Amino acid sequence: MDVQPLTSEQPPRTRTHRLVGMAVAALTVVVGLAVVIVAREHNEPFGFERAWMNTLVEHRSSFWTVVMLFLDGVGGGWITVLLGGAAAGVLVVWRRPWAAGYLALSLIACTTLVHLVKLVVARPRPTHILVVTDSASYPSGHSATAAVIAVALGLLFHRTWVWVAGGIYTVAMMFSRTYLGAHWISDTVAGALLGAAVAALVFGVLATRLDAERGRARPALGPAAVQ
Repeated sequence: MDVQPLTSEQPPRTRTHRLVGMAVAALTVVVGLAVVIVAREHNEPFGFERAWMNTLVEHRSSFWTVVMLFLDGVGGGWITVLLGGAAAGVLVVWRRPWAAGYLALSLIACTTLVHLVKLVVARPRPTHILVVTDSASYPSGHSATAAVIAVALGLLFHRTWVWVAGGIYTVAMMFSRTYLGAHWISDTVAGALLGAAVAALVFGVLATRLDAERGRARPALGPAAVQ
């Protein structure tokens, strides 16, 4: 059976069902990983995660450490709040207040869920960490934030380059979290899945409003995605 892309031309109910289905699948993986991690003695990482971490620590360099620390700063804290606020402001200027609200709501919901899961799982951070943090390791908040922004913008603008750029940014953020010793691989995977799921769920709820608004607003940037 052919898999049709998610577009605004699909029947709203069909697209909403698909978004919700993908989000539920992603959240199921997040919960499943959490259960497995909690069941392991002292929330120990998997063997492949230790091997990956050891490889990264062994090959750290001054240049790449600076690059990864830059991503650390951009991807969390007040800078994320400012960038998210700026993006929402641009959407308002482009006469897309529902889109601005959708982006803000997705970010808030994602951040809230990340902190709740951290409290429940309480996974210790790796010992080779290069950044200062007092929160638990699972899931990665930076990875979740990157993914929720990437998916939200992809759903809003329907442009291939937006999806590609968002995917590259999310993967780079996931890599940076393990390079800096802030997270294990499973933390970053769970974070990205959680962020993507939140963006999909919130979009599904607001799809009718967002589609109507998009039809009235300023055209999105760049060539249209291949449908």
